[in-house]
Amino acid sequence: MTPVQEPAVVYADDTLLVVDKPSGLLAVPGRGADKQDCLAARVQVHYPDALIVHRLDMATSGLMVIARGPAAQRELSKAFAGRAVNKRYIAVVAGRLDAPPEAWGTIDLPIIVDWPNRPLRITDHAQGKPSLTRWRVLGHDETGWNTRVELEPVTGRSHQLRVHLRELGHPILGDTLYAPPDVQALATRLLLHAWSLSFAHPVTGDVLVFERLPTF
Repeated sequence: MTPVQEPAVVYADDTLLVVDKPSGLLAVPGRGADKQDCLAARVQVHYPDALIVHRLDMATSGLMVIARGPAAQRELSKAFAGRAVNKRYIAVVAGRLDAPPEAWGTIDLPIIVDWPNRPLRITDHAQGKPSLTRWRVLGHDETGWNTRVELEPVTGRSHQLRVHLRELGHPILGDTLYAPPDVQALATRLLLHAWSLSFAHPVTGDVLVFERLPTF
């Protein structure tokens, strides 16, 4: 197995860190001795007070904000819960997805855990939690049959972007959970990256904006 690269620290001060998590690295430890290597453990080697505030899927790469100490963790957690943090992602999806009539389209489909098949999620209009994703087309590849999109999750359900794009009929390339085998085979990793993150600094109140484009 190819070793997972080290996360890159994009920003650091006494209150928080912003880190670019590589694909293939857990955000927090999982169950079992083989799942202890994670972003939290790697960052804490250099910043012992680092505490996770939010998560990205193991297969997803991109920007994460990490608190330094419990007080910062509480304030940043409140910002995420209150939807005061703006997150945008870039993905490559299967098929030709044409731009919506307006600049941004929306996917409004409630999501619930697929209990017999955990950790998978499904859409369920009766019992699912409200889930809203905004999306826009950035372009198409040279074949014209795969589409690069920018995504903004208004809500923050687990696997929301992956489920919503699958339901739209355009699963993300390399998605081993929600894409059919032929789409999984089009990439060696999930082509989903958290590229933009903006929020108010919990101490100074200054608006911080971070951007890191994907390598795919």
